[in-house]
Amino acid sequence: MDNSIKNILIAGVGGQGVLLASELLSEVAIISGLDVKKSEVHGMSQRGGVVTSHVRIGRKVYSPIIPYGRADIILSFEQAEGLGALDWLAPEGKIIVSSTILVPPSANLGKLKYPDDPIAEIKKKTDNVIAVDADRMARDLGNIRLVNTILLAVGSPFIGFERSVWEEAIKKLVKPQYVDINLTAFAQGCELANSKAGV
Repeated sequence: MDNSIKNILIAGVGGQGVLLASELLSEVAIISGLDVKKSEVHGMSQRGGVVTSHVRIGRKVYSPIIPYGRADIILSFEQAEGLGALDWLAPEGKIIVSSTILVPPSANLGKLKYPDDPIAEIKKKTDNVIAVDADRMARDLGNIRLVNTILLAVGSPFIGFERSVWEEAIKKLVKPQYVDINLTAFAQGCELANSKAGV
């Protein structure tokens, strides 16, 4: 990584592992000897509230908040949250979005309308989008909570750092009983990333 700052915005809802993803990303930077600042915005503390995390990595980072419209990468764990975060994306930035649909309670109550096809709306606004069926991949591995690890893996070629450093961070921060399955999820995400490298 050069002297520039890499800006990564992670968006999702409570219970999806947004905060663990930001911790893993920060740990990768620390292991690599870089400065990292992060800032988290929590919606409702219970499952279903919006959660976003700004992560900024570089030789020296002074502010934890990504300037508006300057996110190099958006990792979105839910379709509509990806659409909602899109204005943060830099012109040449890339958004990696899970095809997960989690309709908020306010939409069920008729207070707002959930978009008909958030990913299609995202694709109207940028060509730099990778849609990932992370829920299916996680279910196939036997643990739906692996969506965050899968999305990080798909984003890892664009974020940077050696795969071994990512694996080291997983071993350090994930509970021991879940390390192996997270490493498997990360490997599968990397394979998917390689297949979409030309996207």
